[in-house]
Amino acid sequence: MNDFFTYNPLWHEQIGKIYALLERVKISEEQSKDVLHLRRTNRILTIGSTTAIEGNRLTVQQVFDVINDKVVFAPLQDIQEVKNTFTAYEQIPILNPYSVGDFLQAHRFITENLIQESGQFRTVDVAVVNSKREVIHSGANFEQVQTLVSELFKWGKTTDAHVLIKSSAMHFMIEHIHPFRDGNGRIGRLWQTLILTKWNELFEWLPVETMIYYNQEKYYEALLQSQHKDGTVDCRPFVDFMLDAIESAMYQYIESDENKNGGINGGLFGGLNETEKEIISLIKENQHIKVFKMAQILSKPVRTVENNISQLKEKGIISRIGSKKTGYWKIN
Repeated sequence: MNDFFTYNPLWHEQIGKIYALLERVKISEEQSKDVLHLRRTNRILTIGSTTAIEGNRLTVQQVFDVINDKVVFAPLQDIQEVKNTFTAYEQIPILNPYSVGDFLQAHRFITENLIQESGQFRTVDVAVVNSKREVIHSGANFEQVQTLVSELFKWGKTTDAHVLIKSSAMHFMIEHIHPFRDGNGRIGRLWQTLILTKWNELFEWLPVETMIYYNQEKYYEALLQSQHKDGTVDCRPFVDFMLDAIESAMYQYIESDENKNGGINGGLFGGLNETEKEIISLIKENQHIKVFKMAQILSKPVRTVENNISQLKEKGIISRIGSKKTGYWKIN
C-alpha cells in the first residue's frame, strides 16, 4: 500500500506545536491536585462524544451515571453502546494497533449485543447515505475488506510518516474501507487514539474525540474531501482536520483545571453591555459555540456579535483557545 496523501508543508510547524503542547500537558498533570479524576473525567467525556457522533441520545450526565453503574432511564441500546465503548477504551493498554486480531476484538467490545456480526468483518457490501438517501460513499467490496485492512496495518507498522500523520491517515482509511456493518466511526476514532497512545501515553486521556464531536460537520466534510469520485483518495484534508483537533484537545486538557469552576468574576459584568453579557452566558453554557449560532440565539446580525466579541477580547474577558476550526472560548 502506497502513501495515500500528499504532504502539507504546514504539518511540520503544527507537529512542532503539538510537541510543545505535550510538554505543557505533562506539566499540567504533574501540578494537578487529582490527575486520576481529571483523566477519568476526560475518558467519560470521550465515550459520550464518540457515541454521540453516531446518534447516541444519552446526555453527558447520563453517560457519567451509566459508567458509574447508576440507574439510568434511557433507551437500552444507547446505554449498551456507552457501556461497550467504555469497555473498549479500557483495553487500550493491551491492544496492538497493528494486529488485525486485536482490531476485531476491539470491534466486538464496541458492538457486543448490538449487532449480529460483532467482531467480524462484514459479509455484505455497504454504502453510506445522507439525509436525502443519496449515496455519498460506498465501502470496499466485502470480499476485499480483510486484505485491505491487513495491508493498511502493514503500512502503518512500516511507514516513515510521523505518527501524528500516520494515525490520522489510518483513521481515515478505516472509515474509507468501512470494514464492518456498524461501529466503523467508533473504532476508527478509537484506533487513532490507540496509535497515538502507544507513541505517547498522554494521548490515552486527551479529549480528541470530544473536539471531533464539537466539530462534526467539519469532520464529515474532511472525510468527503479526502475521497474522490473516481475512487482515488488523498486524505490530506482529513489529516489537516485531525491535527487541528489534536491541538485543540491539548489546549482543552491544559485549561480544564482552570475552567472547572466556570463563570467569571461577577464584578466584571458592571462594565458590559447587554449583548456582551449574553455572549458570556452562552459561552458559559457551551464554550465551543460558533459565532453564527450565537447570532441565531440572540437574534442579532453576525457582524454585531463579532464586534462585541472583539470588545470582550480587548477587555481581556474572553479569549479563543486553539485553532479557528476546532478551538473553543475561554472566560478568563
